[in-house]
Amino acid sequence: MLFSRVLPYGCFFALAANAQSSSSSSSSSDVNGDVTVLSGVSEAATPTGDYISYSSTLTESTASSSRSSSAISTEAVVSKVTSGGSTRTTTLGSTTLFEFASLMASNTSGTQSTSTNSQILLSGRPSSTTSLNGTSNSTASSTSSSVEPTNTTPCNNYPEFCERKYGNITEVSAHNSPFVKVDNAAANQELPVTTQLNDGIRLLQAQMQWANNTPHFCHTSCDVLDAGPIQDYLTTVTTWVESHPYDVVTILLGNGNYSNVELYTPYIEMSGIQNYAYVPPKIPMGINDWPTLASMILTGKRVVIFMDYQANQTAVPWILDEFSQMWETPFDPTNRSFPCDAQRPPDLSTADAKDRLYMTNHNLNYEISLLGNSLLVPNRPLLNVTNNASTIQFGSLGLNADSCNNTWDYPPKFLNVDYYNVGNGTVFEVQARMNNVTYNRQCCGLVTSAGTSLNEVVGRSFFVVGVCVVSVAWLLM
Repeated sequence: MLFSRVLPYGCFFALAANAQSSSSSSSSSDVNGDVTVLSGVSEAATPTGDYISYSSTLTESTASSSRSSSAISTEAVVSKVTSGGSTRTTTLGSTTLFEFASLMASNTSGTQSTSTNSQILLSGRPSSTTSLNGTSNSTASSTSSSVEPTNTTPCNNYPEFCERKYGNITEVSAHNSPFVKVDNAAANQELPVTTQLNDGIRLLQAQMQWANNTPHFCHTSCDVLDAGPIQDYLTTVTTWVESHPYDVVTILLGNGNYSNVELYTPYIEMSGIQNYAYVPPKIPMGINDWPTLASMILTGKRVVIFMDYQANQTAVPWILDEFSQMWETPFDPTNRSFPCDAQRPPDLSTADAKDRLYMTNHNLNYEISLLGNSLLVPNRPLLNVTNNASTIQFGSLGLNADSCNNTWDYPPKFLNVDYYNVGNGTVFEVQARMNNVTYNRQCCGLVTSAGTSLNEVVGRSFFVVGVCVVSVAWLLM
């Protein structure tokens, strides 16, 4: 750790990224021959929390009562017209939906359909409530009726998604979304959560740890990277959700020390996010059991909250157990081939895996020792390759998504990535291809903090390495 105290941060990062350790067996180059990477580094230790299993499906009698009295029936039907020049209007309760042209390309592997000049505009406001599961929630903040919608394209930026089921749409996830800190090697994102959501991120994931008897979002240890109390971050998310009433957002809470779920709920409720939380009608939900985005939007229950360990849907029905309903590929991968195996929960049968959502962890890491902790941090020099939409480049997101689709006969629900903005939206191009739609949005939001963007940092990482080599040589003289 001597050099980390003497050398500037940039040199410490470059050395950590490029120096071979005694455990590394060899090195290799990417397809262009301009990036040296380490091989032989072991995968991160998989978390050892308990996994919930259900011998039968449980029907939740509280699901229907969780809706407010003004909620619209979940049997929402999106009308379609065959002529691009004609207009059909369908009224759903107090909300009117206008549709132009034929919609709904399928996300099912092997099925292709197209639509041109299609648009859906929603008028009126989806229902909202401060009631949870039919009972008053004294700790919940009320939803604001004064907030006006700011998004112009409903259903997560694609009108085609309105009629699709939640489980039949691929979306991009911000791995460790709150961990945005300049000059911190443990950071996983460059842009704040509001910008992430504006750019199209629809799964926000992070690990919780306890600090001063309060749950914080922390990377492995709060001494390494502390993003603050969870209620602060979740309040920011709630503000965005309130101003975007035609979007569906997912939150995945990592239970860092396997605490009882009910210890977290008072802090989550401070944010008001539970007012929008989707409560499923059955436990567990199979891949085809999920409602359409239109249904979730019109009922106001459009935030899906998962927890990886210690969820208890009987006690807290709006925090869903992740691994009985969604599996993940290898955790914190260091292997650039990104195998699309079901690692968590372990020993999952092929039949069970195909009846669940799944998330591919496409965030490349390497191991460093920082503040007494051995942890995996993003491999920044390779981000332009890792986040690339190419279907042939080794280590790219595009190739990994295709491989998963071919392996399981359906695409991932979530593409979990670091620094999603590196590549100027290429991760969203992969998402669009998995959904049989076209990505034509602008990406990505401007960096709000001082300093250089990661797109520039990645491009000149090798210059930094050269400077550091000179610096080390000088120190050793």
